[in-house]
Amino acid sequence: MDRRSGGGSRGSTGGRTQDRGGRRPSVDPAREVALETLRAVRERDAYANLVLPGLLRERRLEGRDAALATELGYGACRAQGVLDAVIAECAGREVADIDGPLLDILRLGVYQLLRTRIGAHAAVDTSVALARAEFGAGKAGFVNAVLRRAGERDTAAWIELLAPRDPIGHLAFEYAHPTWIAQAFADALGAAAAELGDALAADDARPAVHLVARPGDITAEELALVTGGEEGRWSPYAVYLEGGDPGKLEPVREGMAAVQDEGSQLVALALTRAALDGPDNGRWLDLCAGPGGKAALLGALAAIDGFQVDAVEPAEHRAELVRKATADLPVRVHVADGRDSGLTPGYDRILVDAPCTGLGALRRRPEARWRRTPADVAELVVLQRELLAAAWELLRPGGVVVYSTCSPHLPETVAVVADAVRRTGAIQLDTRELVPGVPDLGPGPGAQLWPHRHGTDAMFLAALQKPR
Repeated sequence: MDRRSGGGSRGSTGGRTQDRGGRRPSVDPAREVALETLRAVRERDAYANLVLPGLLRERRLEGRDAALATELGYGACRAQGVLDAVIAECAGREVADIDGPLLDILRLGVYQLLRTRIGAHAAVDTSVALARAEFGAGKAGFVNAVLRRAGERDTAAWIELLAPRDPIGHLAFEYAHPTWIAQAFADALGAAAAELGDALAADDARPAVHLVARPGDITAEELALVTGGEEGRWSPYAVYLEGGDPGKLEPVREGMAAVQDEGSQLVALALTRAALDGPDNGRWLDLCAGPGGKAALLGALAAIDGFQVDAVEPAEHRAELVRKATADLPVRVHVADGRDSGLTPGYDRILVDAPCTGLGALRRRPEARWRRTPADVAELVVLQRELLAAAWELLRPGGVVVYSTCSPHLPETVAVVADAVRRTGAIQLDTRELVPGVPDLGPGPGAQLWPHRHGTDAMFLAALQKPR
């Protein structure tokens, strides 16, 4: 299933074709936006969740058109591996041998045929229209032929034909994940590995929008009333939205609320709830702060007690995002490498939300699953261990560090924590007690959230206390 993406547009058009009357063939605007999103992802390694909203605003698409463009653009990115396997079978060639712009159209068409309720006639005809507008009649005929072959089988039949026979590989194909990621999820589920299908299915679904109500400014109840949302189940500051553009909401525009997954809220809250050995002197640190969501929640909570948060971010452009997210809060932003921050030791609480593979947030980053490889893990694990070691040096005796990743992958989670405990003699707290009321967090002492269990990203968190 892990086939290479199509190449560049060998001899493809520099502009759109016209019909014999000099007019451009009619192209559906929602599908055109979805197609341009796929193209940006393939050609520029762009992020779909950044490209597509901008295109919707630029083309002024709203309502059903915006919803269709979003479903097709994000959905085709998520399902890329499955789509490519079907395309290769129907075209009789590897997708790497298909011109990139043409492959984008085929992915869009096959996605509609196999993973939406759009009728086959509409899926084929609109895709052919896109190809004719871009390339002319010749390649439009190729698109027509491939899609008609793809439409000869339903989704279940294609899975039966193309999916690997081993159980994990089969589920990976069915739910559009690389096999190595499905295996990582199975390993993390451990004794609950029978839930793998549910985990992959939840990861393949479009997530709800989560908001965080800024403590001291607005309550979750008030935010839910203002936005028409629903109060969250686990975080006292979370609100769920059905959809729409949260940036248009007045509380978000005024800085009283922000978009933040409920799992990320729980990570920040866990840091503030951990029992210290000795008084809390109000020195808190977010060692990996960009883009600033957790630093903002920590800052708002710190402000209530008159505490101070330091936030470290090595990239200036991301540090600026932290500054914007934490404006008017007691947060000092430092542009520095967290492994050598130059900060004075003695912090009471430190958050290490370490850079990771992001396997726990794949549902929010549609194309990411096809970009990550197992080779990415080793370098990240080294960085994660170094950051946790640096945090330990900055922590006062009796203080607590919370290590978290947006990934359930064991080498990035329990293995990193176990290494730190072995090297430092850290006291590993039962982190599950720091997220009260949340069930099914695993065997402990760390806590693992899951989309299929909790509706959050698959955040891992572990709390370590420094002995006196």
